Amino acid sequence: QVQLVESGGGLVPAGGSLRLSCAFSGLTFSERPMAWFRRGPGKEREFVAGLSRTGLNTRYTDPVKDRFTISRDNDKNTLYLQMNSLKPEDTAVYVCAVKTTYSLGAKSYTAWDEYNYWGQGTQVTVSS
Repeated sequence: QVQLVESGGGLVPAGGSLRLSCAFSGLTFSERPMAWFRRGPGKEREFVAGLSRTGLNTRYTDPVKDRFTISRDNDKNTLYLQMNSLKPEDTAVYVCAVKTTYSLGAKSYTAWDEYNYWGQGTQVTVSS
């Protein structure tokens, strides 16, 4: 059974940092496209950051470029999202996702329904 469990969310003042973790179980962790999505209060769900199957390519939504970094540790079966210089508009529930179906090695997938497993989410609240 595939499980994704996020952690690391919380309340942080504007300008602060958080590192989100997503622990995977029940699948071969390496060689999978992975991503983080978020849904803020009253907003549509949006793609935040993605990592290609090979891990060599990343992609970010424009509002988080140069502030967020996606990475993974294959030994720990964990995906990370380092978030720096946080802003109140980053307040959202953050969800990790993995694609276990066929994928191109160098592609970072950005659509929610391109992934087939998701976590429950972790709340990030940035105070002004």
